[in-house]
Amino acid sequence: MERDCRTPYVTVLYVLCVAAQEARQAGQGPQARQTPQARRDVSAWHPTVPGVVEVFHAHFTEYAYPMHVHDAWTLLIVDDGAVRYDLDRHEHGTPHDTVSLLPPHVPHNGSPVTPDGFRKRVLYLDGSRLGDDLIGPAVDAPDLRDPLLRRRVGQLHTALTRAGDELEAESRLTLVGERLRTHLRPGRPGGGPRRDPVLARRLRELLDERVVEGLALEEAARLLQAHPAHLVRTFSSAYGIAPHQYLNARRVDRARRLLLADRGPADVAALTGFHDQAHLTRHFKKLVGVTPGRYRNSSRM
Repeated sequence: MERDCRTPYVTVLYVLCVAAQEARQAGQGPQARQTPQARRDVSAWHPTVPGVVEVFHAHFTEYAYPMHVHDAWTLLIVDDGAVRYDLDRHEHGTPHDTVSLLPPHVPHNGSPVTPDGFRKRVLYLDGSRLGDDLIGPAVDAPDLRDPLLRRRVGQLHTALTRAGDELEAESRLTLVGERLRTHLRPGRPGGGPRRDPVLARRLRELLDERVVEGLALEEAARLLQAHPAHLVRTFSSAYGIAPHQYLNARRVDRARRLLLADRGPADVAALTGFHDQAHLTRHFKKLVGVTPGRYRNSSRM
């Protein structure tokens, strides 16, 4: 005979009965309804990359955003599911291959399209990356179907999750911003690479001087009096790799010499400009094929 939870027998029994009822309602008991469990998993942080106010990753099922505004640009990609939202009284959606750009100060909401919800990654960008003159075009066409842009935004998120890869993140953000501006200003000339070997060489020399201490793209642009996007494109065109790849390769070369001199991987990471040993290991293995420890031990065979 099932006990009526509304009549407390003892405190413990009352709690157990309430828990059993909640479990059945949440989908955990034998009489449960077969519905997905509500999820609200989030991860948010403020990176040290100029122009990025916040990085926000979330997995929501039943949660729906009410109408609200941001004081920053919202750059959104959805990895699973889809989001339906209203922007300036017009309905929009975010299929899997879409990049959505929501301008600041314009009200919008958001809700999952299906009971399975959605998994999204969001960047909040300040006005240094996208100006107020782009707000109108973004309101008119916030959803951009561009596979290259979608891939670049995903790569940017990956770089932002890795400590020590700020130059890569800054470079990728610069190219993302350039492509967004191309979408919002379709009449402007394209941003194709223009060869400038002198500028490329000057950037390479600057990177050579800063192998250990590192160099921010914004600082390089100021020192060389060039636009950041132009710097990245010019360097990549001249040398076949991006500035952050060149810097990591130089650091790995130094790390190899120190490891063969029997220095430990943790010390080598600090002496060559990597954020920590894990940062060294990731890039070392990518370029050399083995971990720093295994490379160091090979010299004794």
